[in-house]
This record gives sequence, structure tokens and C-alpha cells, in this order.
Amino acid sequence: MPRTITAFSNPLVKLAQGLRDKRTRRQQGQFLAEGLRILTEARDAGVLPHILFFAPAGGDHRLVRELVDAVEAAGGEAVETTPAVLSKLSGKDNPQAVVGVYDEPSTVLHRLDRTRSSIWLVAERLRDPGNLGTMLRTGDAVGAGGLILIGDCTDPFSVEAVRASMGAIFTVPVARCGWDHFLEWLRSGPGQLVGLSLDTDTDYRSAVYGAPTFLLTGNEAQGMPTDYAAACDLRVRIPMLGRADSLNAAVATAVMAYEVLAQQR
Repeated sequence: MPRTITAFSNPLVKLAQGLRDKRTRRQQGQFLAEGLRILTEARDAGVLPHILFFAPAGGDHRLVRELVDAVEAAGGEAVETTPAVLSKLSGKDNPQAVVGVYDEPSTVLHRLDRTRSSIWLVAERLRDPGNLGTMLRTGDAVGAGGLILIGDCTDPFSVEAVRASMGAIFTVPVARCGWDHFLEWLRSGPGQLVGLSLDTDTDYRSAVYGAPTFLLTGNEAQGMPTDYAAACDLRVRIPMLGRADSLNAAVATAVMAYEVLAQQR
């Protein structure tokens, strides 16, 4: 049976609120996800929160009741709380109906099975959580094996990135590593490294993609370093016909991923 908590000073509320901070997330190994759609997507993927916060009005919603029952059946805790507490947890004035506390999955690069998919996404020093979340959604849409984050990328488990992923954070494995470690792992087995670049004449539609294909997207502002580009098996560009000199990093990744998917199908 859910218990009711209305005080901001309650230890569970303070624990969940603390997960908005990157350092606390890393210390606790947990993160926040919010919104009925995202939490339902997580449940459908077989992932349930340890703690589920929901507002009284949400308790009458069928999906909220199903989440509450599933969390309690799995040994987690369901907490009925106030919209003010939910707003504090989500950082939004119009909070979502539900907020969950999840364990942060640990995906180690060398344990990834590159044969599980013919498309993989790789992002280098990605700084915008919205872009990261969108790449995760793209990865889910094209059936990518995972998203590999190189270097100093934004935290994929921040509230903003999780929100932008629309549940894909629970379906697309995320591994984090340095460039040298990634390159060593990549070259230890099959895989074509394809870099998205403006510094090439190869049109992305004329290239031939192998399997598995690892699509490398560089930093939003600076692109990828010269030595990273040199390590690519293939560099391709998406033609720009207007005044803009480049696409948004996540958009470019999506365009490329669907071109690779079209070829491989």
C-alpha cells in the first residue's frame, strides 16, 4: 500500500532531489526519470524504479495504478505526494504525474556484443543533453546496438537527457570511455568507423556501408579532432543546399543512421 509523504525534509524526497546533481548520481549510482510515458516505456522494457512518486490525482489513472502495483510487487516503494514535491523533484513548475528513482545501468565497453546490431552510434564530447537524448531516440528507432560516448560528454542520466530520450535511455545501452580505449576495442573485431564530416567530398548517399557500422559524430561546436577523423575508415558529408553550414549533431546522426539502415536492409 503506498504511503503518503508531503514534507520536503523527508529523507526519501531529499534522496531523490539530490539525484538532480551529477556528483550525487555518480555516488549513489541512481538517477531520476519523470513522466508517465517514460516510466511506462521503462516498465515495458523490464525496468522498474526503486521508488515511485506520484500525485494524488494521478492515482486514478490506469497506467499510474499499474506502475504502482508493479513497483510494489517487485519490492519497491510507491509514494503518494504533493504536486509541490513533484515540482521540486522534476525542477519544473508543471511537474509530471510520476517521478521514479532508478539504478544507473553499468555498460562496460568490452562487454558489448557488436554482433547484436549492424548499426552503432558513437558521440565525441557531446555537450547538449537534448542532443544526447535525441541520439538515444534515434538509436532506439533504427535498432542500434548502443550509444558509445567518447571523452567529456554530458551526463546521459541527467534529468534533461533522460527527458529528451523519451524512454530510450532504458532500451539503448550507453557505454562511456576514452578515445584510445574505444579505438582499441573497435579494431579488435569487425566494424567500419564512419565519421560525419564537412571536410570530405564523399556524399553520404554514395558511400558503401559495412556491418557493423559505427557512426561517429563529433562535438557540436568543434566537430571531431583531426586524428579522430584520420582514424575513420570512411568520412562522409551531408550536402548543405541553403545558408546553414551544418546540421544539428543529433539531426545529422539521425539522417546518417537511416541511410545506413536503408542500405543494410
